[in-house]
Formats: sequence, structure tokens, C-alpha cells
Amino acid sequence: MDYIFDGSYSGYLTGLFECFERSEWDATPRSAAIPQGSLFGSHRVITTDLTKAKRVQTGLMKQLGAKDAEAFFHVFLSENPSAWTSGYKLIQQVFKGRPNILKNFGEHDVLYFVKTLKQVNRERHRMKAFVRFSKCTNGLFFATVEPDFNVLPLIATFFKNRYADQSWLIFDVKRRYGILYDQTNVREVHLTTTLAGGPSAEATSFSLDERDDLFKRLWKLYFQSTNITARRNLKLHVQHVPKRYWKYLVEKN
Repeated sequence: MDYIFDGSYSGYLTGLFECFERSEWDATPRSAAIPQGSLFGSHRVITTDLTKAKRVQTGLMKQLGAKDAEAFFHVFLSENPSAWTSGYKLIQQVFKGRPNILKNFGEHDVLYFVKTLKQVNRERHRMKAFVRFSKCTNGLFFATVEPDFNVLPLIATFFKNRYADQSWLIFDVKRRYGILYDQTNVREVHLTTTLAGGPSAEATSFSLDERDDLFKRLWKLYFQSTNITARRNLKLHVQHVPKRYWKYLVEKN
């Protein structure tokens, strides 16, 4: 049975609570934004309940510890319905008395879960290295990214600590939302749209600081000066800096 939820992690956990409540162990989580898997399959619409979600999260932390409980959130951010289903099955096993299930690599769901977790964490690590900011005339530092997974929630604290004295916005063009830091708090912002369905000018136009182009040229010169042509290994370089990131890297333009 498909459990249709609103796409939030709280909705995902609420569905898990209800599958225990109803003893529907074959529940398959599916975001409302994703087309239903089968026209003839049964489904249940899940209404997000923060109290139920918190009970599930608290139970996970009690059974697994904070780090392993957080892993389920990381896997959820993969936006992979198959990984979501594996997460459901594993949490069911945890609450049925198998808290060590994540160490049983002989089970398919564990292997798939761990594989997805590694992919998400790798993308999080890359985003920390590949974000390039441009300075606007109002003092805001702006960067656009397009990660494979929804990792902005996982890098917010890193950039808040690293650039604590600057206002910045990192915008995910694929998911049309960003994280904004105003030197006090980090909050989520979304791209507003006009009635025609396109992005509004206020939401997408930024005036760059007149010195921004100079800084970019200096960065390119530094990048070129540290490059040893005789030791260039493009294959290895692409392994560490995949080409899909290049359009957002100043030194590659």
C-alpha cells in the first residue's frame, strides 16, 4: 500500500507511525509530488502530525543513538523512493527488537540504505568544497548549486560557522529553494513566481559588486599559477571534480 505524504521528513515519519498503528507492514512511502506507482494499487493519504513524527524520532535516537538515527534523515534527502522504502523496513525492524539491524550487511535493505547514505554524504562533502560565492551590491554573497541530492539542510551549519560575519544565500536551482543567513539565523527561502508561472524579477535578479569581477579574475590567476601542466591528469581530476559541477565553478569558466 502506498502511503502518500507531503514530501517532508515529518510526513515520512508520521507515515511510519501509522503503519505501526494500523499494522500495515507493506506500507510504501511516496511523496504527493511523485506520480502514483499503480493506478489500481491501494493507497492511504498521510496527514503530517508533528507529535507522531517526534515520537518516532525520539524512539530511533533511544534505540540507535543520535548518529544512526540521523542517518535516516540523510537517506530521506536522497529523494529516492526505493531508499525511503528500505528506511521504512529497517525502522520497523528496529522497533520490533532488532536495534543492530544496520550492521547486518547480508540484508538487501541494509546494503541499499548504506549505499544511499554514502552517496548523500559524498554529495554533502562536495558541496562544502564546490560552492562559489559572488558579492552583490547590497553586501549579500550569493551562490547557485545543483546537487544530485537535497543536501542544503546538511551544509547550512557548516557555512554558518565558516562565514559567520557575512550574509549569504545558497540557492538550489534544481529544487528552487535556498538557505539564507543574515548573520544571525539561517532560514529557508523559496523562489517566488509570477502569475505566468515564471520566476519574478525580484527573486532572481542581483546586482553584482563592481569588484566581484576583479576577485574572480584574481581567483582564476591563482588557480592557473598553482596548476602544473606537466603533471596534469584530467581523468583523476574529473573523479574528484565531476564535470556536472563545472558550470558553477569560477575557475572553470
